[in-house]
Amino acid sequence: MKVRDRIKELRRVPASELIANPKNWRTHPVSQKQALKGVLAEIGYADALIARETPDGLMLVDGHLRAETTPDAVVPVLVLDINEEEADLMLATLDPLAAMAESDDQSLRTLVNNLEIESVSVHEMLEGILEPLEESGNGSENTVDVLFDQSIQLKPQREYIVVVCDTDAEFALLREHLQLKTVRRGGYRKRTTKSKDEVGVERVIEARRLLDACSNTE
Repeated sequence: MKVRDRIKELRRVPASELIANPKNWRTHPVSQKQALKGVLAEIGYADALIARETPDGLMLVDGHLRAETTPDAVVPVLVLDINEEEADLMLATLDPLAAMAESDDQSLRTLVNNLEIESVSVHEMLEGILEPLEESGNGSENTVDVLFDQSIQLKPQREYIVVVCDTDAEFALLREHLQLKTVRRGGYRKRTTKSKDEVGVERVIEARRLLDACSNTE
């Protein structure tokens, strides 16, 4: 099969000058936006956006969220020699094609477990990916329930303080020092289907754990 090369050039363009494709069907939840910010902060741009030339300027085919996340940056863009109909086909198939890939669960676990990640959002995203693998028992028919502890709920009669982290790095250090674990936040019942939004790093702990952590540093 003869395959055409439709890439005209790699061009670096101010993200603010790129035109969003009005036919873009992809939406981006807050969790994805935060995870992307974390990856860009740790690695930077290591992949190009995709666009085609129009009379009004470069119109995006792929990379809308990256352009939106870094509007003041000069970003790498692959400029394609495609028409509107071909751009529509790419827009409709890029993500679905990637989603068709299957995973080697053990290789994924090994890869993720060996990563050193500063971004809390990226860490939570990867935890959300691994959690269903643990629940499915490595994909075997004999599934194993992985049930996280319920997070502590704030109550009016309790005294409490709030610690605000200005950066992901601060939270990562705090998480390590306090040994914050993954908990279920939504209070789901056992043996029920859980969405990954119901599970995350615990944000409320008992005072005794904080006091013990402080005393261990002395």
